[in-house]
Amino acid sequence: MKYRIKLADGTTQLIQITTDLYKSWKVWKVQFADGKAAMLFKSGNEWLQRNEDILDNYLLTTIGKCIDEVILGKNRLAL
Repeated sequence: MKYRIKLADGTTQLIQITTDLYKSWKVWKVQFADGKAAMLFKSGNEWLQRNEDILDNYLLTTIGKCIDEVILGKNRLAL
């Protein structure tokens, strides 16, 4: 699915988020409009990224919150 996120400079950016499994971990692949991609995963309450990905902390946290809201929203609809 495609989502808009607000960046630190106040602009918005369109990203595509898909889920996948890597070994036993649920991961989220985030693809940006410019073709860059990052793979995120959650450990406890903290969002992490692969070592190869270079998202800054603000962007990582913002995308993590977006994913949390999407998941929480889907869980609320399922109840």
